[in-house]
Amino acid sequence: MIESLIGFAAVLVLVLVRIPIAFAMGCVGMIGFMFETSFRAAISMVARLIIDTSQDYGLSVVPLFILMGLFVNKGGISRELYAASNAFLGHFRGGLAMATIVACGGFAAISGSSLATAATMAKVAMPEMRRFGYSDRLSTASIASGGTLGILIPPSVILVIYGLLTETSIGKLFVAGIVPGLLGIVLYLVAVRFVVYRDPNAGPAGPRTSLKDRLAALRDVWAVLLLFFLVIGGLYGIFDVPPLNLNFSPTEAAGMGAMGAFLIALARRRLSFRDTLEVLQETAMTAAGLFVVLIGAWIFSNFVNIAGLPGALSGFVTQYDLQPWQVMACILVIYILLGCVFESLSMLLLTVPIFFPIVIQLGYDPIWFGIIVVVVTEISLITPPVGLNVFVLKGVVGDVSTGTIFRGVTPFWVVDIIRLILLLAIPALVLFLPGQM
Repeated sequence: MIESLIGFAAVLVLVLVRIPIAFAMGCVGMIGFMFETSFRAAISMVARLIIDTSQDYGLSVVPLFILMGLFVNKGGISRELYAASNAFLGHFRGGLAMATIVACGGFAAISGSSLATAATMAKVAMPEMRRFGYSDRLSTASIASGGTLGILIPPSVILVIYGLLTETSIGKLFVAGIVPGLLGIVLYLVAVRFVVYRDPNAGPAGPRTSLKDRLAALRDVWAVLLLFFLVIGGLYGIFDVPPLNLNFSPTEAAGMGAMGAFLIALARRRLSFRDTLEVLQETAMTAAGLFVVLIGAWIFSNFVNIAGLPGALSGFVTQYDLQPWQVMACILVIYILLGCVFESLSMLLLTVPIFFPIVIQLGYDPIWFGIIVVVVTEISLITPPVGLNVFVLKGVVGDVSTGTIFRGVTPFWVVDIIRLILLLAIPALVLFLPGQM
């Protein structure tokens, strides 16, 4: 156990001195495995993991969902989502901020990335909110917070990675994220209403849109509904009826979604040959980076397991007769603290191999735990001092200080804590839909 703790501390130090998380976990894991076994065994383990990862058919779901999100972005769907949301909500106080959050939820449902959602919606929504006199604090906070929905509302790349790390059904994880994702949108809308209640000048009401214009705006978002229905409906088994008899695996659903996004962008004449090459190149680079991180995580996980840390922690829980809720509370506190200094993927890869065996031994559902982990990870995206979504937004907007954004997101991470408590107290919010599959 001591060796595992030293390894864990070494990874933390390396990450804090700006060593990429993949190399930090991979190097520490290999050296630790070598001390536990032998140099030859460590080299063989690393080689086997690299070969197995590169040949794993299940991992093809990662680049396919990334490809779908990039084609969606090229297709200009983000602007149509924002226009439709604004048509129904813009006439309320804080309506543009609420429209931004709803549009972020819709964009997240087809991009699967929080950073992409925040960066894209900043370009679309920020000029409009400034034009109507919204405060920079509310404007940036609604974009940064709405962007966090990208890692929960399916399809989600981080849920895919959790499923691969823990050998949990990716399809059920996707379906389990629907209700918590919708709950997050509702609570973010409540946070916006709270902000404009305290300061009406922060989000003045805009003009009311006519019924004709609202219906026209809805017609423009058919592509989002189609893609979401195609991917999630296929996973849920909606098409598994005569004469279709189609039941998608996650990889098949991702392939259908990527092809659908490509055809939509092509039909709208938003995709040139050069754009297609750029999308393919960015997909390859992003997927390759994620694969390297996964390999590093699995190397470190093998070291932690052979060093006996999960078993030692389980023995600690048994020795002191801790209740399951007490153990879960400790795990969540650790996640929240780590979220203040780590970005979401690093935190997930570093901790899940350690905590997952304990959680399963305590009798918790792996799908429920996966959603809880992702919700806590969402909170870390907007909490100081890291708050990755905040820094992405700062890079896009430029003329708003990070301090202003962090102050603005405070009501939003408070309602995130409320959502976390609800999911902990009522597991059915997570487990009902996957239980019907």
